[in-house]
Amino acid sequence: MFEARVLPVKNKLFRFAFRLLGSSEEAKDVVQEVFIKVWNGREEMTDIQNMEAWCMRITKNLSLDRLRMKQRRATDSMEDGFDMQHESLSPHETTEMGESMVRIHELIAALPQKQRQVIHLRDVEGYSYNEICDILELDMNQVKVSLFRARNAVREKLVKINAYGL
Repeated sequence: MFEARVLPVKNKLFRFAFRLLGSSEEAKDVVQEVFIKVWNGREEMTDIQNMEAWCMRITKNLSLDRLRMKQRRATDSMEDGFDMQHESLSPHETTEMGESMVRIHELIAALPQKQRQVIHLRDVEGYSYNEICDILELDMNQVKVSLFRARNAVREKLVKINAYGL
């Protein structure tokens, strides 16, 4: 039960914790804590309908607890967890795409926390709106507004950056 329902999401848990904490070591620690909490509550696992969303919520809460304890914000680069390979692109195109992705990650990292979490869960991890509501304990309107604002902020900043290059 644990192996089938929890272990398959460990990479998503790590990426989410890393996105919040900015440290791979701390993210690994959080994922370990999540597994311990889930293992200790394994008797109640049959009552949980969406195990992945429940694990992501625990990851979010533990990560935020760590951030509160350290009184810092996660603003490091978020390149870990993103492996982009494009064999058909020229070296110039590959470099350009890499620079664009770094710029996008920096823009996302500069977003307010709620927007950063929502855009990561939706656009990076591919969660549905309902799953994001469960994970972040927000209502649907808050999720949609946060995602809209996050995407708009990133888009506007990218347009400004790219417009200066003309």
